[in-house]
Amino acid sequence: MQNRTHFPQRWLGLALMAPQLAITVVFFLWPALEALWQSAQQQDPFGLSSEFVGLANFSQLFRDPLYLGTFETTLLFSALVTIIGMGSALLLAVMANQITRGRRAYQTILIAPYAIAPSVVAVLWLFLFNPSLGWISYLLRGVGYEWNHALNGGQALLLVVLASAWKQISYNFLFFYAGLQAIPASLIEAAAIDGAGPVRRFRDLVFPLLSPTSFFLLVVNLVYAFFDTFAVIDAATGGGPGKSTETMILKVYLEGFKGLDLGSSAAQSVVLMLIVGALTLVQFRYVERKVQY
Repeated sequence: MQNRTHFPQRWLGLALMAPQLAITVVFFLWPALEALWQSAQQQDPFGLSSEFVGLANFSQLFRDPLYLGTFETTLLFSALVTIIGMGSALLLAVMANQITRGRRAYQTILIAPYAIAPSVVAVLWLFLFNPSLGWISYLLRGVGYEWNHALNGGQALLLVVLASAWKQISYNFLFFYAGLQAIPASLIEAAAIDGAGPVRRFRDLVFPLLSPTSFFLLVVNLVYAFFDTFAVIDAATGGGPGKSTETMILKVYLEGFKGLDLGSSAAQSVVLMLIVGALTLVQFRYVERKVQY
């Protein structure tokens, strides 16, 4: 049985929906349609004239080895950010759930990083890994490892992955912790009485009950990695060195706002939108089947 709300006047329900619908149309549907139209145009840098070129912008993109390299970098970056961000948050949530004294203080400390602006996060991690002054790079030199993300592409990618994942850990922690709090303590106590150890209780009982939360965070973290990490990468590395940290969302910005190639930038944004939509559809179509509600 589903509870439904019935309004005495039909216009009242439409009026309550109108603000959200207006926001969706103005800030989501309209820009998406505009990008789709511009992707089929060849425009001058100032947008004063344009020529319809059909799928030429897309054809040029997929013949560009630099763009294909950006595609591979984005997939690797998104996978690492999602795995590290969700794995670390789940571990912290499980540990925080065991604390009885000072619980509020730990929760505040773990949630606080989410309030930090992405650009500030990038600057913070740049200081930590600064080849000359950063204390993490100093410790690495102590064990014989030279760190210089300005010259090493792999190190630069690791830097932006860690910074982006750290920014998202607080968000993931909040949901995992709430999910753990919602699990009845009697179930865990019954499993302990039956002889199940901590690892087995988590694997066979706790984690399956967290599957709805995990599925939700999987979708959110993939979208975050594809779109919301732009500011971190732009402020930390700018896509360098040698385009090793240039993701698809950053390339859209570089092509459109710096290179003034509006048609190519719009085509890239359409491709990015289709990829994220396809990934989300696959998750809802196949991954959700294993979710236990």
